[in-house]
Amino acid sequence: MTNDPRAALLAHAAARGESLAALSRLIGRNAAYLQQFATRGSPKRLDEGDRRRLAAYLGVDEAELGGPPAPPPPVAVPRLDARAAAGHGAPVEEARALGHETFDAATLRALGLAPGAAAILTAEGDSMLPTIAPGDELMIDARDREGEGLFVLRRDGALLVKRVARAAEGWRLLSDNPAYPPMSAAGAERIGRVVRLTRRLR
Repeated sequence: MTNDPRAALLAHAAARGESLAALSRLIGRNAAYLQQFATRGSPKRLDEGDRRRLAAYLGVDEAELGGPPAPPPPVAVPRLDARAAAGHGAPVEEARALGHETFDAATLRALGLAPGAAAILTAEGDSMLPTIAPGDELMIDARDREGEGLFVLRRDGALLVKRVARAAEGWRLLSDNPAYPPMSAAGAERIGRVVRLTRRLR
């Protein structure tokens, strides 16, 4: 792929065995139009509609003919078949993907997520109210498992969502709901940091 749209047009026309005159007529221009564009630089750039029709006919990306770069493809984030309990813990039976949700790559970059590092789980229980309510969807970064913050963890075969905090005796698991006492983090495996919460309005 060349960065010069004129050279790209000449190369693709030659590969298809098409003359520039024929391509000019295809887009409703006079026969000399694309010859002047390719060899004399007039016009400086192709009209958007002309470029789109040429790209479609030649089977190439518009960016090759001077159009804007194509946006990156959406990223599929797996929705796991497991619930992160904001309570006493939901059993982890089969954390297989129920399906996928697609996200714009820029959205994931803004969250600091790399493709393949994100997963979505559903919260249940009330121990993290008012921050996290039952049914909230949590997106986690499976690469980020260090430090303090809000994490999904596995403990005794169950998934939990808790705040991880340092304490004099080591790491502790805290609930936002004061009805739930702190827990020791002993034996808890961090699955990933919660980086996004989505709540459906009822």
